[in-house]
Amino acid sequence: MGILEWATSPLGQRVPIHIAWFLIWVALIAGLVFLIVHAIYVRYFAGEMDFASDTSTSETLELPPRIPRHSLAARLFHWIMAAAMFVLLFTAFLPKVGIQFNWVTYHWIAGTVLTISILFHVVHATFYLDFWSIWPDRSDLEDTWKRLQRFIGKRAESPRKFAKYPLENKLYHGVVMLSGLAVIITGICMMFRVRTIFFPRNPYLFSDMTWGLMYVLHGLAGVGLITLTIVHVYFAVRPEKLPITASMIVGSMSREFYLKEHDPKRWVIEGLSHPRRTADGD
Repeated sequence: MGILEWATSPLGQRVPIHIAWFLIWVALIAGLVFLIVHAIYVRYFAGEMDFASDTSTSETLELPPRIPRHSLAARLFHWIMAAAMFVLLFTAFLPKVGIQFNWVTYHWIAGTVLTISILFHVVHATFYLDFWSIWPDRSDLEDTWKRLQRFIGKRAESPRKFAKYPLENKLYHGVVMLSGLAVIITGICMMFRVRTIFFPRNPYLFSDMTWGLMYVLHGLAGVGLITLTIVHVYFAVRPEKLPITASMIVGSMSREFYLKEHDPKRWVIEGLSHPRRTADGD
């Protein structure tokens, strides 16, 4: 059983037309297996992380009771994007598992909302937020290596507490970004094959082979987002992550949670009297 389905074009060329739909179940099972294995690991094998920290008492006292984490604009973007993503996944894959309805219009509207929200996020993150906070840096790699060494039982220095986003979050963001760009770019092109309010229908814009490859990439990225969405929701509802999830609703987290999980030298809270330092504390 292949992962692609093929057809013969009017010119006699064998072209891919889309992914094999059993991959929907593969993506669902992969997401469920991940959360089961991770939950078992956390419950029975993971110990309390021993972080290195040199936060001074004066720095701690300067912190407000609530630590701002997400602006209103960032929170609105997140929930609009999440709603669009769920609509896209349901309208794309429910008909493939037997739930039939007129899904095309809902799908391209949700895709348009997702595209606009992503464009807003790119501008907002670039010019109004700390753009580099979500990208891996040297400190992330050094601390991840220490954590790995300690995990396999070797002696290593204690890793520092996290910056605003741990490396795992940053890597997840990168994978979601690539998958999202794939579905958005291919989705915009595929809108030429249906009637929308944006441009005239033109199914002859690309060759049959190009259309086929586009559908395949769109489908592969789409089923990948099934697994990624399951993983994201799973971590959002884990008890130890609930303060982070709540901050995406109210915009802030408690000072106690911030000091437990994050290093004030790596995630500097704006507006305090002490000077801003780099990720390495210089």
